[in-house]
Amino acid sequence: MEYRPLGRTGLSVSVMSQGGAAIGQQYGPVSVAEVTGCVHAAIDAGMNLIDTSAFYGKGRSEEILGEILDGGWREKVHICTKAGRLDRDVFDFTPAGMRVCLEGSLRRLRTDHVEILLAHDIEFATDYEAVLTETAEVLHQFKKEGKARFIGMSCYPLGLLRTAIERCKLDAVISYAHFTLQNTRLLTELLPVADALGVGVLNASPLSLGLLTSQGPPPWHPATPEIKAACRAVADLCKSRGADLATLGMQFCFSEKRIPSTITGTAKKAELDANLRAMQEPIDPTLLADVLGVLQPVRDLTWASGNRAG
Repeated sequence: MEYRPLGRTGLSVSVMSQGGAAIGQQYGPVSVAEVTGCVHAAIDAGMNLIDTSAFYGKGRSEEILGEILDGGWREKVHICTKAGRLDRDVFDFTPAGMRVCLEGSLRRLRTDHVEILLAHDIEFATDYEAVLTETAEVLHQFKKEGKARFIGMSCYPLGLLRTAIERCKLDAVISYAHFTLQNTRLLTELLPVADALGVGVLNASPLSLGLLTSQGPPPWHPATPEIKAACRAVADLCKSRGADLATLGMQFCFSEKRIPSTITGTAKKAELDANLRAMQEPIDPTLLADVLGVLQPVRDLTWASGNRAG
């Protein structure tokens, strides 16, 4: 496993990290035994960062992780969790709400602190100025109290995340679906300011919420029909070459040295094994070039999320 520095935090994180959404049953049922096998195997393979949230399964992801990291596993990983988003349409970024959320997360995770705490999906806030001031202030207070070693925010719109980096003295952020085969705006619109200020950037949703998979996106996916059609075309192209689009997408993300870690939403060992193979096998340059060519008409196109455009 390769490790890279996470901004100025001093943390060295594995190039592949574990996402907690699937662990919280966000993509279908999965047993605790399956999750245990997957997470323990990932840690044994060198993965040292787990990203979860109070939102995932309304706390179920954190509960499961708290259970399966008992017995010495907790000491082997950095935990990142997120507060402020409680349900699909329920958000509370107030200082009091953030505190209640964090205390619940620590209880479920069976720990007295997390390495990283983020305000979750801040584009859904109704008052951005309050998030950039009051929410940021309480995050710094949690850091002073030792409940989070490092703090940050997450969201989809790059402009809002860039503003948060510039104004809030953050340690780390999560950007999702902005460094993929279809969209690489993360490299040009966020990384320069993050690097200048020493903020670590974690890349989530490397397969763009299911767009870049053989089975295609879920019905609720917010991408435009044009983007969906292009991604369907490259999935068919990969299949015709005896290749898998998801594998190519993961290889593409892992190979970018400027991104400390890519978060993979795995909850089953078979999925983990596929990602580990993607990390170890060389990328097919001809297939990559052909896929990027098909995606060129929709390159860097985004969609709206929350109260801000992507």
